[in-house]
Amino acid sequence: MQPAQLAQQLRDQIRFHDQKYYVEAAPQISDLEYDRLLAELKSLEQAHPELVTPDSPTQRVGDQPVTDLAQVRHTVPMLSIDNTYNIEELQAFLARAQKNLGIPKAAWVMELKVDGVAAAVVYENGLLKRAVTRGNGEVGDDITHNIRTIPDVPLRLSGNPPPLLEVRGEVYMNNSELVKLNLARAANNEAAFANTRNVTAGTIRLQDPRICAERHLRFFCHGVGYCEGMHSETHMEFLKELNSFGLRSTPKVRLFESAEDVVAAVEQLEQELHELDFEVDGLVFKLNRFDLRDKLGRTSKSPRWVAAYKFEKYEAVTRLNEIRVQVGKTGTITPVAELEPVQLAGTVVSRASLHNAEEIQRKDIRVGDWVVVEKAGKIIPHIVRVEKHRRESESLAYEFPTHCPECQSELVKDEEGVYIRCRNEICPAKLRQKLRFFASRDAMEIDGLGEKIIDQLVEGRLVASYADLYQLTKEQLLTLEGFGSRKAEKLLDGIAGSKQRGAARVLAGISIRHVGQRVATILAKHFTSIEKLAAASVDELSQIDEIGPTIAQSIYDFFNSDYGRQTIADLAKMGVKLEDEPVAGVTTQATSTTGQFAGKTFVVTGTLTRYKRDEIERLIESLGGRATSSVSASTSYLVAGDKAGSKLDKAQALGVPVLSEDDFQKLIEVGS
Repeated sequence: MQPAQLAQQLRDQIRFHDQKYYVEAAPQISDLEYDRLLAELKSLEQAHPELVTPDSPTQRVGDQPVTDLAQVRHTVPMLSIDNTYNIEELQAFLARAQKNLGIPKAAWVMELKVDGVAAAVVYENGLLKRAVTRGNGEVGDDITHNIRTIPDVPLRLSGNPPPLLEVRGEVYMNNSELVKLNLARAANNEAAFANTRNVTAGTIRLQDPRICAERHLRFFCHGVGYCEGMHSETHMEFLKELNSFGLRSTPKVRLFESAEDVVAAVEQLEQELHELDFEVDGLVFKLNRFDLRDKLGRTSKSPRWVAAYKFEKYEAVTRLNEIRVQVGKTGTITPVAELEPVQLAGTVVSRASLHNAEEIQRKDIRVGDWVVVEKAGKIIPHIVRVEKHRRESESLAYEFPTHCPECQSELVKDEEGVYIRCRNEICPAKLRQKLRFFASRDAMEIDGLGEKIIDQLVEGRLVASYADLYQLTKEQLLTLEGFGSRKAEKLLDGIAGSKQRGAARVLAGISIRHVGQRVATILAKHFTSIEKLAAASVDELSQIDEIGPTIAQSIYDFFNSDYGRQTIADLAKMGVKLEDEPVAGVTTQATSTTGQFAGKTFVVTGTLTRYKRDEIERLIESLGGRATSSVSASTSYLVAGDKAGSKLDKAQALGVPVLSEDDFQKLIEVGS
């Protein structure tokens, strides 16, 4: 093979593996094999300098520093975006956009707001032409020499890119790379960098690209500037096109069909951020359709079709004194960091979640380490990274326990998962957690049965199962510290009253893995009794809307285990109601697409006198409607009790019809 042909073949191979590694996160060769390909290409180009091209993978780092950073005007201004700082502000933004669009609903895209430096990268005929920082939005610094060192940024696009493409995104640094960088700086007696944002901002503007290359910056794409020849009509299509060109878009992108779905997902998404190796200071929500963006337009400062949901981040450095583990209600073993108390966001933090064994290993967290602990928004504090340059040489890697700290049963790791569990169903630690949830408002709502009393009951061996609660006597309770006659009677009344909660509450309370309040309600509505549910096959369960194969298998396994069968039999023996009946005498419809409320969305707020909250929501669903928690322009009705608060104000502002309980009852009677 001729040298020119071999060089081209090697470049094509390397670009192919770059796509697999950086864009698809599915590498097909090892790092060593990749390095060998790159070394072979370098050797060939050194032997034949005439074969070197500007877009060759070997040309990531320039030989000479630039003398200064030129100022470049953006063809299309890089506008800032509006920020929201709580759910109410986000809801108001979404409602305002929806109202101005004048359509029933619109799809929104969620992206992570990466904490880095915004940049625009321009390609002409598939070749990297220029990269510019955001600057003041009109003019930015030319950072092309440094962008070329970032492996996520192709020097030549693959596929069939448009003649002119300006992608916009975020230059950032992984936390793991900052740990390595600070270790190297400590070895050279240089001061450590405080955070990835500051390192990135300083590094991307350095005049010497060799330093930038050593610091291993990264780049995510999330938007488009000036472009000629793109075919996408939506943001999701645009991201797919970018990936086909070899560019990497922001991970964990989610598409939501309505503004209501956006709000419902925010809290869940916040809880996943500890898994990331880079810093995020919020979430960004964009209209998916480009034509709808054009319809909303922009102000002089920002577009009207996008907003950030920001959470203030607070960081502090403190010492990790101990790692201990907790046992959850499904047996999950969760490691917790016991910290030297430190002020964070106005409170003293002495504990942080470590989430799972793999996180400890990935971040190499050890007892005695100095760690960076972070709190963002409502997220519980978590450890961002270890200050390894301050680590004592004799520290040892943490060994995750192999047996339950409470019952000494052998721990088992989930198949294809990250969690380690105690499988002993009578483990006292699991029992305490299960009983706490069983008694909670989201389950059986047993008044007076709090954490301290549950501990007393378990430690005193008075309760070893859910059914044992219903066999407690006044005489037994009076033997416990803090119990008098009146307190004992009140607790027994609360326990007795919980017998009538019904199937949905029982299912939510007995800690079947993957079955929470929502799934329990769906199951109870479909089967009407736990007896019928227990007889269902995995296939039958999987056919139910919102019940996937994983949930179906978990439900089936529970009801076909000795523990599950015994649990239900014992509760039935104690007189606990294991079926649900139609609410307020209304016949349940077969599906949510039928009934007088079909296609209608209700929000219930305030204090009700005629119904409990779960009862009225079940009634709405039984009549074909949908009960949601947030008011938007697409809400059909707001049912408002006393002290309705901000949801009532928002409904009135959006023109959503407001019903009292009497109005709601009349609406049902009219349709009967």
